[in-house]
Amino acid sequence: MKHRFHLDAPYFIGELVALKTDELHHATRVVRVRDGEVIELFDGRGNGAAAIIEKVEPFTARITELVPSRESPLAIELAMSIINLDKFELVLQKATELGVRAIVPLITDRLEIRTERFRGKAERWEKIVLEAVKQSGRSIVPRLEAPSTFDDVIAREGSLIVYDADVEPSPSLTNVVAATLFIGPEGG
Repeated sequence: MKHRFHLDAPYFIGELVALKTDELHHATRVVRVRDGEVIELFDGRGNGAAAIIEKVEPFTARITELVPSRESPLAIELAMSIINLDKFELVLQKATELGVRAIVPLITDRLEIRTERFRGKAERWEKIVLEAVKQSGRSIVPRLEAPSTFDDVIAREGSLIVYDADVEPSPSLTNVVAATLFIGPEGG
């Protein structure tokens, strides 16, 4: 498997590119890439490219080909109640690996942790999501929204409840290209 790195800039075949900050550190100090090694780059918006490392110090790589997106055509959004932070971070990682396009942390009535515990976690959560994108081979970084209430999320335009455990299931919908999945709190 090729090492994958996030490069938030447009790139073209034959262009010489350089990694910056965290990605540069990861490439040169953690995975220790070598001259001549083939790597994969992605911009987080659905574009990817293969590149050959020309020099590690200072880092330069030449784009050799554009890589087609492996993203699902379905736009799945996950709205999940905030649970124990370790478990919630695992959900962020796995949902990203499964292909969700957006994640909305839900503030619910039966929240089991205090609001202060997750207030400053946005940067950490974004890093977990980015690492999961790199690990899974995706080329789109899911949007991580600010924590919202269930009422705010369900009130968005175009919202439709397709399944409710307390109601008889409706017929399946055909040609659905976008959906929001809701997962409630641990207490129901």
